[in-house]
Amino acid sequence: MADSSERQIFINGQLVPAAQATISVFDHGFLYGDGIFEGIRAYRGRVFKLKEHLDRLYDSAKAILLEIPYSKEEMTKAVVDTVRANGLHDAYIRLVVSRGPGDLGLDPTKCPHPTVIIIADTIALYPEHVYQQGMTLASVAIRRPATDVLNPAIKSLNYLNNILAKIEANLRGFPEVLILNQEGYVVEGTGDNVFIVKGGALHTPPPYSGILNGITRQVVMKIARDLNLDTFETPITLHDVYTADECFLTGTAAEVIGVVQCDGRAIGNGVVGPNTIRLREAFFAYATAVGTPVYNEAVVGA
Repeated sequence: MADSSERQIFINGQLVPAAQATISVFDHGFLYGDGIFEGIRAYRGRVFKLKEHLDRLYDSAKAILLEIPYSKEEMTKAVVDTVRANGLHDAYIRLVVSRGPGDLGLDPTKCPHPTVIIIADTIALYPEHVYQQGMTLASVAIRRPATDVLNPAIKSLNYLNNILAKIEANLRGFPEVLILNQEGYVVEGTGDNVFIVKGGALHTPPPYSGILNGITRQVVMKIARDLNLDTFETPITLHDVYTADECFLTGTAAEVIGVVQCDGRAIGNGVVGPNTIRLREAFFAYATAVGTPVYNEAVVGA
């Protein structure tokens, strides 16, 4: 297996060594954050929820009038080929489509050729002991932009809002933080969706509150309902987090990770809760059993 410096990167139709995978300094993804992306996982040689990720990518592209120069079938093959070229079975895949090179103005019509990049590598967002012991969070002053300012359903390359929140997390010594919307409701972390358990029911902020409707989030909600855990999409306050029986975050990179403290308040008993544990176990059982095959196995699941 190659290390990161030896990775093969898909860029505009070709697989090239990482050192040669370069873009123009006039690319509007670099100059203005004009583009979209997806983070995708592969488990045991299968790409997890690839169709759903590509559907979201193409929806984001349509929303910003960006024409992706590949069909979904061609993009599926490109993702699979990139993972295979790097000899990976468990991988994190970053699929980026930028507006492409243009002039120094903002006009996207001056960018006739989008840039398409696929990176397949490994990732470990948090060490295993954090999953076992749980995470300590804080809320931050940075607010999520209103949905009529920038729709969170567009997974764009401009993550400055998230980065500002991450900077505050770093300065305060927290691995992750909770971001609120303009109405004061909890929205999400810098890269994760938020769930709480209260009175035996699961609650998570609704899409209209300003969240990215994460694919891991959707999978966990389905698993929870299959496990007969009542699941609700409802606005959540910090008070709800502080007084919850359990809290956890979900995301493609983070997967499912428990939260044991927020703003100095212990969540529940101050340990990773039983529902969080069983949802994490069920998620891994599902994620490692389904997906788009990379190495010519028969397709299993969806």
